[in-house]
Amino acid sequence: MPRLVVDPAFVVGAVDRRLFGSFVEHMGRCVYTGIYEPGHPTADPDGFRADVLELVRELGVTAVRYPGGNFVSNYDWEDGVGPKDQRPRRLDLAWRAIEPNQFGTDEFVAWAGKAEVEPVWAVNLGTRGIKEAVDLLTYTNLPAGTELSDRRVTNGHEAPYGIKVWCLGNEMDGPWQIGHKTAEEYARLAEETANAMRRVDPDLELVACGSSNSGMPTFGEWERVVLERTYELVDHVSLHAYYEPRDGDQTSFLAAAEEMDRMITSVIATADHVKALKRSDKEITLSFDEWNVWRQQDFPGELGLGIREVGPLIEDTYTVDDAVVVGSLLITLLRHADRVKIACLAQLVNVIAPIRTEPGGRAWRQSIFHPFALTAKYAGPTVLRTAISDGPEIDTKKFGRVPALWSTATYDEKTGEIAIFVVNRSETDKLDLEVPVGSGLRVAQHLALYDDDRTAVNTADDPDRVVPRVIEGTEIVDGVCTATLPPASWHLIQLTV
Repeated sequence: MPRLVVDPAFVVGAVDRRLFGSFVEHMGRCVYTGIYEPGHPTADPDGFRADVLELVRELGVTAVRYPGGNFVSNYDWEDGVGPKDQRPRRLDLAWRAIEPNQFGTDEFVAWAGKAEVEPVWAVNLGTRGIKEAVDLLTYTNLPAGTELSDRRVTNGHEAPYGIKVWCLGNEMDGPWQIGHKTAEEYARLAEETANAMRRVDPDLELVACGSSNSGMPTFGEWERVVLERTYELVDHVSLHAYYEPRDGDQTSFLAAAEEMDRMITSVIATADHVKALKRSDKEITLSFDEWNVWRQQDFPGELGLGIREVGPLIEDTYTVDDAVVVGSLLITLLRHADRVKIACLAQLVNVIAPIRTEPGGRAWRQSIFHPFALTAKYAGPTVLRTAISDGPEIDTKKFGRVPALWSTATYDEKTGEIAIFVVNRSETDKLDLEVPVGSGLRVAQHLALYDDDRTAVNTADDPDRVVPRVIEGTEIVDGVCTATLPPASWHLIQLTV
């Protein structure tokens, strides 16, 4: 029988709550008819959908990256501030949609306050540069007394916003990016932008662009070049990755966490290589600020989109298997909590998102909502190192032979509670798991996501088709917790004193 060993003495690191971040981009219906829809029956005086706000708070999101994404690389932030009837309509080159600019900087900060999330801001280093980044920072963060901060006050916002985390561009290695750059070009621009922004506020947290994905031909080399120029000026390097089943290979898809784990390990190795070269005492941490399941093979690409008004775009509907994979990716992020300090599920509403809406109508939770919400709610402040003995393995086409069980655990020293997160990645085998925990603990709850129909989804008409199940029979006897894990399933086992 597989045995999962967990001990409060073996610590990975502290959980930065920004690990449970998300992402709002001006793309598809994420903003318009997503988080913002004046005239909706639930809309508040600012035009924010109250039903969506309620779901965002339930999801447990702690930080939200904005305004992109590819969108930011040709975005003029000035278009989105000031009187709404004077804001211009622009063509967004990233997604070839007409951007009405009725939602911008001030609206997002107001929305973030109501959603109880920390803003993570991206600046345009595609079509713009140092001056525009500093101007935006001045507008948001300086007290009255300069032309730009006075403009914020005139727009009705006396107090500075105090935005601390800033992304220096987005996916600048991608040929699809407006203003795409070589590693050397981007490194030089990021270095000078970071230097200028720190003249405004030395205490900012800055994120340098890493590779758009680990399949990029420059992956690894891009990070090395960028960090060699920016190491002492930035705090984090970004990672982006999306996962999907290919050619019907669900076995490899259920093991997608292997790919995320290897990417994180590689980027850490590159960052530490640069640290050694520079003989620095500083440690660069990671911002995995785009990740999710996304069936990119179904997306025609940006040039396949006609110029149009803002409308639906990549509104993937998520299955039970998708939720299990998202749960396993969250486990992976926690397993690297010592180095991954920010992570953003992309995106938040409608666009490959845990929350879906109808224009003027209903909002509901997709299947992937549940593992995220439960992990954000129950993960304790400290991640523990877990080890599984006598665990079976599965054969995958993409990753070779890998463990069937993927796990992590967190610990709260103040309460003594332990939260165990585990996925059974086998498609066929039910597994009985033993967890030696000693005396003094009891099972508070065991929740799981799985279904006999692994293609089941939630819809507006059936929003609770896929929900967490309460697992009965999980108990501690003679200091050993025993639990049964169905095939292709995600689990939370909460132990309390």
